[in-house]
Amino acid sequence: MLKKYFSDKFLEAGCDEAGRGCYAGPVFAAAVILPNQFFHPLLNDSKQVSAKHRNVLRPFIESHAVGFAVASVQPAEIDEINILEASIKAMHLALDALPIQPNLLLIDGNRFRPFREIPHHCIIRGDSLYASIAAASILAKTYRDEYMIQLHEEFPQYNWKKNKGYGTQEHRNSIELFGLCKHHRSSFNISPKKLPDLK
Repeated sequence: MLKKYFSDKFLEAGCDEAGRGCYAGPVFAAAVILPNQFFHPLLNDSKQVSAKHRNVLRPFIESHAVGFAVASVQPAEIDEINILEASIKAMHLALDALPIQPNLLLIDGNRFRPFREIPHHCIIRGDSLYASIAAASILAKTYRDEYMIQLHEEFPQYNWKKNKGYGTQEHRNSIELFGLCKHHRSSFNISPKKLPDLK
């Protein structure tokens, strides 16, 4: 059972990212403020929820949240500032876009930089513990998947509609055949000559 809040004394925003480990495409982040009474039986860490159920959850979260926002950082900037900094920047952009400012932030994972002097807690596996972080993980994942499906139309040879830019064997084989495109993260050392074998 997901916890509804960290403290009922604060207006909390949960924040999570999607696509941090991908070979291609942006990193996305979402920030979500939920009402204390929010509940949906399917809500969980997005990695534990099927695509079908994520697509059920997304409009439910959006229609019931006190506020939500989704933001992204593109591959060129990821290559420039590194994926950790890009992930944190995406979270900051999402938080900055919220229609109402929270006074406590719940961040999935163990790395973050302060945002507007708002207190925050980094929570390892927070997306499986707190409803607001789980909701953020659902939005970040569904928005990113939708974006990668759109990119697939431009570069179908990488089959991003299926692998969403992750380093699957199929994606790696496509890189070997076709090389990298403008949506790949060159700083990830994924050029055909540098791809390690997957065991």
